[in-house]
Amino acid sequence: MAFSELMDRVGSNGPFQFLNLVLLGLPILNLANHNLLQIFTATTPAHHCHPPPNASEGLWVLPKDQNGKPEMCLRFIHLPNASLPNDTQGATEPCLDGWVYDLSTTSSIVTEWDLVCSSNKLKEVAQSLFMAGTLIGGIVLGDLSDRFGRKPVLTCSYLLLAASGSSAAFSPSLSVYMVFRFLCGWSISGIVLSTAILSEPQGEGAWEDELEGGHPFLLPGLAYAIPQWRWLQLTVSIPFFAFFLLSWWIPESIRWMVVSGKFSKALKILRRVATLNGKKEEGEKLRMEVGAERDYSLEQEPSSCLCFPLQMPINPSLPLRFSTGFAYYSLAMGVEEFGVNLYFLQLIFGGVDIPAKFIAVLSINHLGRHITQSCALLLAGGSILALIFVPSGEKPGLALAVFGKGCLSSSFSCLFLYTSELYPTVIRQTGMGISNLWTRVGSMAAPLVKITADFQPFIPNVLFGTITLLGGSATLFLPETLNRPLPETIEDIETWSVPCLWSLWNSSLGK
Repeated sequence: MAFSELMDRVGSNGPFQFLNLVLLGLPILNLANHNLLQIFTATTPAHHCHPPPNASEGLWVLPKDQNGKPEMCLRFIHLPNASLPNDTQGATEPCLDGWVYDLSTTSSIVTEWDLVCSSNKLKEVAQSLFMAGTLIGGIVLGDLSDRFGRKPVLTCSYLLLAASGSSAAFSPSLSVYMVFRFLCGWSISGIVLSTAILSEPQGEGAWEDELEGGHPFLLPGLAYAIPQWRWLQLTVSIPFFAFFLLSWWIPESIRWMVVSGKFSKALKILRRVATLNGKKEEGEKLRMEVGAERDYSLEQEPSSCLCFPLQMPINPSLPLRFSTGFAYYSLAMGVEEFGVNLYFLQLIFGGVDIPAKFIAVLSINHLGRHITQSCALLLAGGSILALIFVPSGEKPGLALAVFGKGCLSSSFSCLFLYTSELYPTVIRQTGMGISNLWTRVGSMAAPLVKITADFQPFIPNVLFGTITLLGGSATLFLPETLNRPLPETIEDIETWSVPCLWSLWNSSLGK
């Protein structure tokens, strides 16, 4: 008996599944708060050099930049024996006595540890380390969940995220903060991977999509109400202590227990599912079917090596994943650069996901995955490159950024479905794991690329836009999967042809 048939007997869409969905879904909605938290906890307010100790602050004059505003990283050299407190002689020097920040609206790790001027790149390093945690955690915890079960990894990840996130709020130094943020990223991967498997009807792509978008209005509201970064960090972390306690009611993956030979425990959970779904009599009849399912699962277990998805003819899906994660976080984490109210702009960036995902769903089902994915990335790459020619803070630049963010949200919505359909059943789980790894590599690289703005302001957008265009072009080498049965074997996928753009256009018009 197939596993789906076994679940149909005990109820595949009943009260048990609803309760399980709620217990698994609530934490996922809160994960995006951690993913994008540094938008608000690492904001850089207006600042300038602190006057020398013996200077009169009221008479202190700062050099002006090309826009007539006070320089943020330079001050005039102050001569202690001069007749005037501000005897500058035109020479400047770095801020030797620290900085004065505008703390009227918010505090952040930037103001806490002076992450400005020559130290501004450390803010991007902190975000990159968080993303590195999601990357490494996905590799390690994926293996541990196969060995010891999905539920133990999920439960421990909830506790680790709660503990490390709360500890980050009390960090005495930047290095300690970075360590705890790395652990936060590590635990987030464990939560996403385990949730994807424990909620098999929803699938991994659904939860990954929620992680990238999350609740678009929750984090800006929290950040506006809680302007102190330590309290905000603590607020988004404490709920995971409650999720840790609630996770004890989440059952282990029945399929994993059957494959692992834990028949009695699997049978116990199946009967519990049947009872909650009002099919207690069916649950009592289950005995031999569980053993049969175990034999079936072992027969279906793939023998291919982990490196095979990298050798497949459809490996352009890997740069596709990289470019989407790379470009998405370039815009999502760069909200502060557009010179608009941070909370308002984040609401717009979050709100654009709603129509973007709706359009993506329509396009996926009518035009196909191939053209939807390609157009989303090509449009996003073009909008990012266009930002180079628009002065910072101008409305056209803001419009381009919002449009690009919407295109990348559409790309993510299509990406998880499309790449899962490209892998044959025998290596689908392995292939998706490798694909997700490349998404995380892209998101980890994005903050580091922003550091290149210290050399020339346009370099990051050139890199982000170009790589996104290359990712959209790579899609042209992938086959269409709309209205095609999922490939079961490697031979199935090798027989697929790559349609040209003209044939895609004709098929979309019904010719």
